[in-house]
Amino acid sequence: MNGFQILVLIVVSLAMIVSIGASVRGWVTRRESLIWSLVCLAAAVATVWPDITRRLANAVGIGRGADLVFYCAVVLMLIGFWMTYIRLQGLRRQLTLLVRQLAIQEGERQYPIDKGKHS
Repeated sequence: MNGFQILVLIVVSLAMIVSIGASVRGWVTRRESLIWSLVCLAAAVATVWPDITRRLANAVGIGRGADLVFYCAVVLMLIGFWMTYIRLQGLRRQLTLLVRQLAIQEGERQYPIDKGKHS
């Protein structure tokens, strides 16, 4: 095992520990933690036994294992970006509704409507 493989294994192990810790603290769901842990495990396996990625790549018609890893990474990043975009849009909608509700409440507090009088 060379120095690069050791470095990658250390980084992947730390990422897995952080993912599990985030699940324990309730920052992410167990499902999300499991998915990230599986990604970390796959990265560790591909680092220690790079021939596995070559075999998988050849099985699906891709020439090199590194290309397969790259394509998978791009697809996962696109999915991650899309999910982040969707979540951000939801947060924007929630914030708009919250600000609207607060504005209505503040307006009612500052300018109460006297229901007994008609203007």
